Amino acid sequence: MTSFAAPLTLKGQHVHLQPLSGSHHDDLVDAVKDGELWTHWYTAIPAPDSMQAEITRRLGLQSQGSMTPFAVIDPASGRAVGMTTYMNIDAANRRVEIGSTWYRRSVQRGPLNTEAKRLLLAHAFEQLNCIAVEFRTHFFNQQSRRAIERLGAKLDGVLRNHQINNHPLAQGALRDTCVYSILASEWPSVKTHLDYQLQRPRNS
Repeated sequence: MTSFAAPLTLKGQHVHLQPLSGSHHDDLVDAVKDGELWTHWYTAIPAPDSMQAEITRRLGLQSQGSMTPFAVIDPASGRAVGMTTYMNIDAANRRVEIGSTWYRRSVQRGPLNTEAKRLLLAHAFEQLNCIAVEFRTHFFNQQSRRAIERLGAKLDGVLRNHQINNHPLAQGALRDTCVYSILASEWPSVKTHLDYQLQRPRNS
């Protein structure tokens, strides 16, 4: 099955995005342990013993044409340091969401995320001809919201009582989901902004 957003490899200076496969399992288990990321109640990150099931789930959605999952590779080590996806793919309306993203803690404050988003956005707007790219996150996930806003995405609104949280630390809690987007007409300015962010000196 050839999907609208078919699997491919995207390469930058600080990050490579490879089609997710079972071969990434061990690296991803090691990565998720850096910061015990699965303990964050406001997000859905697989625990080490759930990693295989999560890879299988994402590849199943890929086979249905609704998701294109990537392993996030640190080119310096060649190892997977996280996951990201095109998800909720709407081929008829040329829209995708970038989400289900997580990175090991040691790479979270470097240029990796900015360049990963730069690669995904460029492909979506310049090759897939998307009219909009969406981002969604939990209302209380302040780190994620700040990161999305730094990209140049604008808040479309908040879906209140959008989902029931099944995380062991928040069983039954109701999730308000913040919906952001970047429009095709905004991409040239966003691209300039992201290129500037990647080129400017960073404080150590």
